Amino acid sequence: MVSGCIEPPDFAEVPKIEFVSLSKDTRRQGLFQQDSVYVTFAFEDGDGDIGREDDAEENNVFFIDTRSGQLDNSFGVPYIPPQGSSNGVEGTVEILLFSTCCIYSNGQDQCTPSTIQPYDSVSYEIYMVDRAGNESNRITTPAITLLCQ
Repeated sequence: MVSGCIEPPDFAEVPKIEFVSLSKDTRRQGLFQQDSVYVTFAFEDGDGDIGREDDAEENNVFFIDTRSGQLDNSFGVPYIPPQGSSNGVEGTVEILLFSTCCIYSNGQDQCTPSTIQPYDSVSYEIYMVDRAGNESNRITTPAITLLCQ
């Protein structure tokens, strides 16, 4: 007979995230759901307060378009209930990110087809915020090629 205790994870109370993958590295530009990519990242949080409370609608994962430095999208990770004797949690988040527009160096209207600049590229800076307001580290996705035609 063997007995023992499961050691609780030794995570910091401030969330930590790490890039895992993109489902693809190219997508078509568009204003509304013309194309998409799955972005996956791992997280850990020592006090387990990741996710929004019950029916709250606040978002807690943020995507910044690195071309403009502006918020591009935000999402809400659902509440993760504490389990066992430790409240530390870890896991992965997969988010479906829809199309964005090409930004043209000649000032052409965004999301219009271009033969002069057939490609653009975008990457996203991602961070999450726990219920206590602690902001995670920031990660950056690899570049995603946008087809501007």
